[in-house]
Amino acid sequence: MMAKTKEYDQNVVKETEANEPVFDYSQSYTYGDYLKFDIEEMVEIIRGKIFRMSPAPRVKHQRISRNLFFLVHSILREKSCEVFCAPTDIVLPIENKKRNKSTTVVQPDICVICDPKIIEEKAIFGVPDFIIEIVAGKDVKKDTQIKFDLYQEAGVGEYWIVLADIKLVEVYILENGKYQRLNAFSEDDFVPVKTIPGLEISIEEIFEGV
Repeated sequence: MMAKTKEYDQNVVKETEANEPVFDYSQSYTYGDYLKFDIEEMVEIIRGKIFRMSPAPRVKHQRISRNLFFLVHSILREKSCEVFCAPTDIVLPIENKKRNKSTTVVQPDICVICDPKIIEEKAIFGVPDFIIEIVAGKDVKKDTQIKFDLYQEAGVGEYWIVLADIKLVEVYILENGKYQRLNAFSEDDFVPVKTIPGLEISIEEIFEGV
């Protein structure tokens, strides 16, 4: 029995290694390359570089994402904007280049699109009006630095960083091409949504069940 168990374990290891995607991290990738990836793992491409997504999000992360999606969706039902949640590919364009040459494909936790022309069946090809990223784990640097700079450069008008572990929401508004920190909201605060005038979301609603 012991020999069979050992043999089985070795086969599992070999199979796992065989399925492990191999990326050349020195190479620059495009959306065209992304479409050819034959892997089960979710990845993002940011300025040509591959970023592996974390393992399946924590329950805490998913509860916050669910809360935010339904809160925003309920307001947008009678408006022209539309809300999406991950996994939805957002392909950020490069001026005067074909979309397959784009070097950025991201999957924000929540995003709001007000221009229906950029919404297609395979992906969203353009810049969202409003993005929310939920930080609950190891992606702090990616969301607070790498994606912060990316979304600012792309022209995303409003960016929220939801810090799940401390129940805090940081709000940034794009002004003259730079993000200005509106405020950090916690406890009994209501967070105003500039993209959707008149909408305020309570911190209590965002973190309900967390």
